[in-house]
Amino acid sequence: MISFLIVDDEPLIRMSLTKKIEEYAASAAVVGTAADGAEALAWLEGHYADVCVTDVRMPNMDGLELIDRMKEKYPWMTSIVVSSYDDFGYVKRSLRLGVVDYVLKPVDSADLKLVLDKTISELHQSRDLKASRLMVNRLPQYKEMIDRWSEQMRSLLTEQHPLLVVDTLEMLEEAAENRHYLLPHLAVQWLRVMSDMLTPGSDASTQGGDADGELAHLLKEDMRRYYRLSAVHRLETGARALAGRMLAQRNKQGTRMVSAVKQYIHEHYAERITLQEVADAVSMSRTYLASLFKQETGMTILHYVVLVRMEEAKKLLLTTPMKVYEISASVGYEDSIHFSKLFKDHYGLNPLEYKKRLGG
Repeated sequence: MISFLIVDDEPLIRMSLTKKIEEYAASAAVVGTAADGAEALAWLEGHYADVCVTDVRMPNMDGLELIDRMKEKYPWMTSIVVSSYDDFGYVKRSLRLGVVDYVLKPVDSADLKLVLDKTISELHQSRDLKASRLMVNRLPQYKEMIDRWSEQMRSLLTEQHPLLVVDTLEMLEEAAENRHYLLPHLAVQWLRVMSDMLTPGSDASTQGGDADGELAHLLKEDMRRYYRLSAVHRLETGARALAGRMLAQRNKQGTRMVSAVKQYIHEHYAERITLQEVADAVSMSRTYLASLFKQETGMTILHYVVLVRMEEAKKLLLTTPMKVYEISASVGYEDSIHFSKLFKDHYGLNPLEYKKRLGG
């Protein structure tokens, strides 16, 4: 959301510009108007604006002096000059003062839109660049907060997100100092850092969207609160997005790990298999692997080993002349009595009964 101050000594032009700017986009809000430069400076003493749209010829203080004074006192502001063709000499002087662009009277909506597009784009780019430099310079100091975000995103502790966002906002406010307008941009930069670390190739940073529109009235009342809440919205939305991606990543990792475990068991079911051997084979801790496998499949790894062995024993029983003790040994059981008991538990019949009834 970009806030505008309109300065012109003609009330109808102030009203017309206000209407045109607010019709231009939901991300633009006219937060104040003034009849001349002196009145505009007085207004700025107690209010905030990002962009000043000013006439050049006005009583008391003209637009050029106003722009010059704003550059000294409100360096974050940028300006657009509105002038008649006869004032082109003023326009050239205003451009030397760093004005973004100018619009000729009578103001054409299409011309104004082009200038607003350029102004808002340059403003966002400038603030993104400032926020990026601030973040890069301060990242070494943020190791503790990076660790907190990493831990909470990986562990999916969403109930702790509100406190995490509050503490992150305080950290960003310290970096921004009194430049509250940088807070949403710093929030975006922070989320980009966390996205790069946790989910490379994705971007959890978000624009303000509808929430910024809902907060627009605060620009006229309390700009610090507006920018704080806008940053909070970005951090909350970004945290949810990151947690969602971490969950998807965990599910994907879980699927890969379970497939690897199943493959290992199918290749080694005839051998003596321990949980530690399986964990070593897939480079995972034994405790976490056991939990992950149970979560993904609904059964323990030992249960799956038995399942694979029984399936293989059934095939051998029905398709080969092998004896029960031979089949028992070939699927990993030295004790054929124990094997027969497991087979009956699994299929409801002992091996010989099963072969007789199904093998013919």
